[in-house]
Amino acid sequence: MHCKPWLIILVAALAACSSSHNDTQAPATASTAPAMASTAPPPPVPAVPPGTHTFQAGINADDFSAHLRTIASDEFAGRKPGTIGERLTTNYLVEQFKRIGLTPGVKGEWFQAVPAVTTTLQNQDALKLTVAEGGGTESFAFAKDMVVATLNASAHVELKDSDIIFAGYGVEAPDQQWNDFDGVDVKGKTVVVLVNDPGWNGTDKALFKGREMTYYGRWTYKYEEAARKGAAAVFIVHQTEPAGYGWNVVQSGFSMPRLDLPVSEDPAPRMPIAGWLTLDAARRLFAKAGKDFDALAAQANQRGFKAVPLDAKASITLDSTIGTSISSNVVGVLKGSKHPDEAIVYTAHWDHLGTDPSIKGHNIYNGAVDNGTGIAALLEIAEAFAAKNPHPERSIVFAAVTMEESGLLGSKYYVAHPVFPLAKTVADINMDAIDIMGPTHDMSVVGLGQSQLDDVLKDVLAARGRVVSGDDAPEKGHYFRSDHFNFAKAGVPALSAGGGVDMIQGGKTAGEAAVADYVAHRYHQPADVFDPRWDFTGVMQNVQAYYDVGAKLADSDMWPAWSEGSEFRAAREAMLAKPAAKPKKKH
Repeated sequence: MHCKPWLIILVAALAACSSSHNDTQAPATASTAPAMASTAPPPPVPAVPPGTHTFQAGINADDFSAHLRTIASDEFAGRKPGTIGERLTTNYLVEQFKRIGLTPGVKGEWFQAVPAVTTTLQNQDALKLTVAEGGGTESFAFAKDMVVATLNASAHVELKDSDIIFAGYGVEAPDQQWNDFDGVDVKGKTVVVLVNDPGWNGTDKALFKGREMTYYGRWTYKYEEAARKGAAAVFIVHQTEPAGYGWNVVQSGFSMPRLDLPVSEDPAPRMPIAGWLTLDAARRLFAKAGKDFDALAAQANQRGFKAVPLDAKASITLDSTIGTSISSNVVGVLKGSKHPDEAIVYTAHWDHLGTDPSIKGHNIYNGAVDNGTGIAALLEIAEAFAAKNPHPERSIVFAAVTMEESGLLGSKYYVAHPVFPLAKTVADINMDAIDIMGPTHDMSVVGLGQSQLDDVLKDVLAARGRVVSGDDAPEKGHYFRSDHFNFAKAGVPALSAGGGVDMIQGGKTAGEAAVADYVAHRYHQPADVFDPRWDFTGVMQNVQAYYDVGAKLADSDMWPAWSEGSEFRAAREAMLAKPAAKPKKKH
């Protein structure tokens, strides 16, 4: 459910893609086929053999293509953390960082070890949520009616006859004068809540941010808040429109092993049992308790709503196997020439979904667009900064982070263990699944208006005859779905921008069709492979814009601020009000 912020969130179920392999090395670039408009993907192509490509200083399409072909090759096996794909990927990144001239970013080392706990639900096939009322029971099956997991790494969790409470949106927001838990004790009980936040339906623009989702509407917040309240279980009612994705996305996400940071790294309270209900299942559950779900959901949109106890009790038992693993962020630094203790961070996640042996034919999730493009951009931008003489005044951090696909864990760990103190971190510029299609007039900014970084991007685009466009669906909460969010949550201004949709050839109609085609046919599917027919003109314009934003920040004394009304502003102000810790001596 960590969908790419600038993609249309209409993700289809994972589908098998049968492709024959061709070991013939194809040309690196072409000028006709956008990534999101070809009707059939080409066969995967091999990695560029080491030493056969001569890299140029600066941002270069041939270099970008060479990086992307390698990162997205079959040899890298889908770049799943903990596999040979991780070792090949992280070794490649270190080789390139060394060649470019960066220095190791983590106490003299390239790798930042990120610990993880893996929880694998064992009894999915027979798993049922049972709701009892008045001597009768109603059962809800895993995957069909509900999904569920334990978030606190417990091998065995049993919920028996737990009181059920409908707690509206599950939000306590003092800044919005809103508390769905006012006057109710949910400790040890099962809480059912709505997806999104009270402003999403747009009937009252004074609620939260109106149609634009705040962090209070994000499903991760709801689990966090229920845990803080001491609930034994929490279920979010899924509705496609306010969620921004279909039930199949929720279903597939909970059917796979779950990765989390260990409690030692993330000690916040965690739910013993957390899951989702389909809308039909919620209506059945409420009816079993003699309540009308739709009527109560409508009441939850009104100020002064009070949580409603249901005359029903929930029971479920989860058995899971618990394992531990280590993955790695790869971090390189270019030391600033004038203010080396101040830094701009560029992030891009290197991980993807690996290989699925159950798929016949081509079964590798190569992840060319997601996120081979971000890694290729990271390397090209590092090359451009390293070639600059003198070096930028502020330091630049290049962080290729792990486990984005597993819950933004690599960036979450980095933020907890930053190379530079967060109070000395000027901004994060995140690159994730950069659209490869023809050139566009615009770049799309998710969360447009959140911070002054948007103004910096506007300026650098204007200098090249381009414009900024906003998020067409702010109610979907796209700003909270990629690695920049961990920086934002901690208070560091973070830019989340992707390829635009207003194409030079074909306008918005062509651009929107191209993105929709990618989402339907390649996003998180084995068909997301490198295509030698791609036109890199547009993507290189976007890579240049990412570079320009960082360059403008690096050679100035600018400290971009959060906008008035941003939920992240207070954290930044509190951070900057404290004396910053001394920066690490070695970078």
